Amino acid sequence: MKHAIVTGATGMIGVALVEECIKNNVLVTAVVRPNSTNLYRLPSSKLLKTVACDMDEYSKLPFILDINADIFYHFAWSVTDKRRNDDISGQYQNIQYTLEAIQTAKMLGCDTFIGAGSQAEYGVSKEGKIGPDTPTNPVTPYGISKYAAGKFSMILCERLGLKCIWTRIFSVYGKYDNPSSMISSTLEKFVNGEKAAFTPGIQLWDYLYSEDAGRAFYLLGEKGSAQRIYCIASGQARPLYEFIKMMRDAIDFELEIGIGEIPYSNDSVMNLCADISNLTADTGFIPTIGFNEGIHRLIKIKQALNSDC
Repeated sequence: MKHAIVTGATGMIGVALVEECIKNNVLVTAVVRPNSTNLYRLPSSKLLKTVACDMDEYSKLPFILDINADIFYHFAWSVTDKRRNDDISGQYQNIQYTLEAIQTAKMLGCDTFIGAGSQAEYGVSKEGKIGPDTPTNPVTPYGISKYAAGKFSMILCERLGLKCIWTRIFSVYGKYDNPSSMISSTLEKFVNGEKAAFTPGIQLWDYLYSEDAGRAFYLLGEKGSAQRIYCIASGQARPLYEFIKMMRDAIDFELEIGIGEIPYSNDSVMNLCADISNLTADTGFIPTIGFNEGIHRLIKIKQALNSDC
């Protein structure tokens, strides 16, 4: 890999991938939203160039950029906050944006397209471990649109002669995570000495630190197989309450935690244990940052931010 294009480059995983590419001396063109307030997240490097372009204008990129790239990473996705399952039309548009990204990749000389799907494509799975071949049954607009985008991507890439890799991202956490995520919101309360309430937390969860996720995507660009699906996760699951207690213990053993104070909803996902065996076999990827280390990193970041306020 000599030159990568990354959409959604200022998101948590996008930033991690950009940093990993630069670490490996890869040129990066980061496609960001016009007037983005998150440009500060990107590293300062001679290997990095940013270009502002809305998702509905990706077709203009070949006329804006005078480059010939190798790989096109597509992370950009409209409507990803708590409203993501309320905006059906917005999710539907993301499918079209993904297909336009593929056509743009072809015009920019790329031979590989890597898309960012989601574990939501599986719906509520009762499988012991969830892998690329696990039956999919998405039930939310977000999961359905991710699934459709992945299926269409495979078809369009094959027609255009592009290598297509589709990923299904599980629970990634780290710097620049969404403030409303379970990890971010819980750590914020614990750092402030506040009590947090949870479900019984017996559901099995699989967390991966963002730096490891960025490395996984980089390795897929280098060694991933064509027309394959890969799960992006640690491959190691444990009950959610154990993660919660690890976060509490990293801050204050005496903090009260309300495990079991919130009932499960009827559509609660009880298992997110990922099978990453094909990711490891094809790329050699093995997570290097354990949950405890990742949490201590985030605590330092939050404490530093609080001290600056």
